[in-house]
Formats: sequence, structure tokens, C-alpha cells
Amino acid sequence: MKFCRECNNILYPKGEKDRRVLLYACRNCEHQEVADNNCVYRNEVHHAAVERTQVLQDVAADPTLPRNKDVRCAACSHDEAVFFQATARGEEGMTLFFVCCNLSCGNRWRD
Repeated sequence: MKFCRECNNILYPKGEKDRRVLLYACRNCEHQEVADNNCVYRNEVHHAAVERTQVLQDVAADPTLPRNKDVRCAACSHDEAVFFQATARGEEGMTLFFVCCNLSCGNRWRD
């Protein structure tokens, strides 16, 4: 990873086709520099399902999220859940998610 000499932001690879040269360019200022190596690496991060599950269980203890006492958890019958809106994977629009506030349960469901 390269950083701009002018403003310290990340330099991104940019091809200049007419001169057939690879440059690293700053998106914040006009700084560009010729790449010393013509290899560009791409790093894609894929999250495992268990990582997402842990994040959802942690939201039950988040005091900033709204709580609902009019719902009942199907797994443990606890009568309080936090809720939030997010986009569901592969679906359009927002979905309402609930997470049981019983910290030993952590059941989650959608409305």
C-alpha cells in the first residue's frame, strides 16, 4: 500500500493507456507517481457466517438501539428485544431485524 507524499492519503492504481504506464494517483490531491512494479494486488475480504452471528448477538447489549417489550422470543419466551433496520442479503429494501435481549439466548428474527 502506498501513501501520498502531499496529503498522506492512500494512492490508488491508475492505468494511463496512451503511454502504457501504471501510475499511483491520489484521489484527494493531484499527486501521481509512476509505479515501480507493474503488479496490482486485489484483496477481497469474505466474512464467515459466525462473524456476522457474533455481531448480531452483541447488539442486544447496545444501549443506543431501541427496545421493544411487545414481542416474545420464540426460543426462550423473553419479552424484550432490540430492533434495527438493515438490508437483507440478496433482497431489496430495508428489513426489520429483532435480537432477543436475553444475553444467554441471542435469538434473532426478521419482521
